[in-house]
Amino acid sequence: MTTRKLQDDPVSDALALAEELRRAIGTFVRAIREETATERSAQSETLGLLAREGAMNVAALAQRRRVTHQTMRVVVAQLVADGLVERSADSADRRSWQLSLSRAGRAQVLRDRGTRAARIGTLIGTTLSVAERKQLRTAIGLLERLSAAAVE
Repeated sequence: MTTRKLQDDPVSDALALAEELRRAIGTFVRAIREETATERSAQSETLGLLAREGAMNVAALAQRRRVTHQTMRVVVAQLVADGLVERSADSADRRSWQLSLSRAGRAQVLRDRGTRAARIGTLIGTTLSVAERKQLRTAIGLLERLSAAAVE
């Protein structure tokens, strides 16, 4: 665990803290994904987006994932072929399809999230003291506040 000194300049301190946070969260997420064999991919990112935000068409998915329409069409075609995503007529645009998770897609998302959460839970249980768990709860609240401020 890194212990850092507060810098005299609040702006410099915030930037240094931001870099430490970015690095720590990135390292943690990559380690958990690798250890649990739930690696990030175009397919998993798309499934996660559909799970969080609900049905949408290819154009909306491409925009939300910041990829080209053609790239998203290829990803979606594979997900449909794998039975993880279902297509239905888009009432707003008859040339388009609404895409949503199938039962199998929802199960895969839940299974992957559960696998990662179980591993994180084990690490918390075996690594952190009761006092550190309390600190973690406080830190989670702070991260949620930062997340909310980021989307305002």
